[in-house]
Amino acid sequence: MTPLSHPAPRLWITTLVLLAMLGVDSAWAVPMMDDPKGFRDVPWGSALASRQDVEPIRSSAHIVEYVPKADPLSFADTHMTSILYLSVDDQFARVTIRYQGSDTHKQVLNFLETRFGRLDRIPGQMARGLTQQYTWRGSDTEINLTYQAGTERGYIFFDSRTLAPRFNDDITDSAD
Repeated sequence: MTPLSHPAPRLWITTLVLLAMLGVDSAWAVPMMDDPKGFRDVPWGSALASRQDVEPIRSSAHIVEYVPKADPLSFADTHMTSILYLSVDDQFARVTIRYQGSDTHKQVLNFLETRFGRLDRIPGQMARGLTQQYTWRGSDTEINLTYQAGTERGYIFFDSRTLAPRFNDDITDSAD
């Protein structure tokens, strides 16, 4: 009996495929219109430590998290739970935004589609799922939106396509 002809592995693979189909919408990358090349006029690679409008809240050997000092926690003309700016080796590389609520999610999704490009909705594709993921990819920036319908929590990541992969390097280095 080969490993895949045994019922247990086939059942496991089938279960994983079904869970993936039920729980997560496709994460298709949409080509981005008008790449911002940063966030809120702060270009990727900038030294956040020298800026007066953000303050550090957490740091490690390579990564520092900053919060805006006076900037309200707003994005897409609505209130966000948190907005964090992250630098890796003192170069601005990522923004992480968290929000709560289905109405806020609809407003955020509409803003992102209007500003960065309409999502390609394939006929028959699930429009709502337990977890929805959307990606816009530009030459310098990638935006990832994840929304968990069960908890009504949303997460947006604005990433520098060249600097953000260095976060993975830091995780790998610190795991040794």
